[in-house]
Amino acid sequence: MAATDLLSRTLFAPRTSRARARCCAALVALLMPALSWSAVLPDDRIDVLYHGYDGGGAQIDGPSVLVRKQFANKVSVYANYYVDMVSSASIDVLATASEYTEERKEYSVGADYLRDKTTISASFTKSDESDYTAETMSFSISQDFFGDLSTLTLGFSKGDDEVRNNADPDFKDTIDRRQYRIELSQILTRSWIVSLAAETVVDEGFLNNPYRSVRYLDAGSGTGYSYQQEIYPGTRNSDAFALRSKYFLPWRAALSAEFRHFSDSWGIEAFNGEISYLHPFKNGVTLELRYREYQQDAADFYSDLFAFQNAQNFMARDKELSTYTSTTYGLGASYEINLDKYKLWGDRIRFSLYWDHMEFRYDDFRNVLVGGTPGSEPLYSFDADVYRAFVSLWY
Repeated sequence: MAATDLLSRTLFAPRTSRARARCCAALVALLMPALSWSAVLPDDRIDVLYHGYDGGGAQIDGPSVLVRKQFANKVSVYANYYVDMVSSASIDVLATASEYTEERKEYSVGADYLRDKTTISASFTKSDESDYTAETMSFSISQDFFGDLSTLTLGFSKGDDEVRNNADPDFKDTIDRRQYRIELSQILTRSWIVSLAAETVVDEGFLNNPYRSVRYLDAGSGTGYSYQQEIYPGTRNSDAFALRSKYFLPWRAALSAEFRHFSDSWGIEAFNGEISYLHPFKNGVTLELRYREYQQDAADFYSDLFAFQNAQNFMARDKELSTYTSTTYGLGASYEINLDKYKLWGDRIRFSLYWDHMEFRYDDFRNVLVGGTPGSEPLYSFDADVYRAFVSLWY
């Protein structure tokens, strides 16, 4: 239930739990559309993805399969199956527990209905793991106007999560999530489109991780500190705003940019800037370069080391609620084949491979595994790599 790169989890990105949030956030940020377009249904296609994450002592990988189909040029339906296989020996785990492995499975179904210049979309997603179950229903409506140069999208999502604890069979709690979003896209010229999006999220329930602890000074212990369970508020309200722009260059390439701002009732404020360059070649090969910078301030009740036990009403030591920065360097390539040319089934097929290198630097979270005087241990940092290989078939 970590809040890894909070901006990546907001503005139309799903929420995920613990270490795998970092991988999923990167996947969502790369694979979701950058901007809304005019009212057309998505193409019939099949996508098969395999993703991998390796960094900070955590390894996450798994497949995903998505199938989408149109009917009568009015309705498009889809189904998606997604798996995360996690092996974690992160600093959070090793500080108070031992390495663990688990698997999360996610199922999604949805439909888009097109009527004139209006698109109505609905979806349902359910994910299951040994100690967490999440169900989310989403609804949105998009309307084109001003000669199809403008698109307004309104959306709402309702999530019901159940939190459990593998170490305590009697523990069970819930989370209620509500998400409200609005996005306006505008075609400014034949080559330039911009989008402005806003989102409000309201979370209520058990919002912390039942396994995570905070540390406090304890002169009587061998290390000079001890641990107690985290205590979070039962509510959290957050707001996020994003400005996106895409410009098509004369040589068929595209330059995209994005800026996001996030703030919440826990005192966290974050900024995210991203720029990418897409360059297609005549032989069907497309290359993509991407750079992303993320900065975040800590939550009001976060501390790496509290002065004493039960120091305040709410306490957190989740490094994803600390002050930190992350930098991402991305490189991708795809190769597309026209199947009609070879009289094969389907319209076209695309093979894609993407790699991101991510650097995380924490300003107030210390590496307790190194040892030393409590509160003066080295600041923690780590690098991670995310790989995605997928095949897309249009039919």
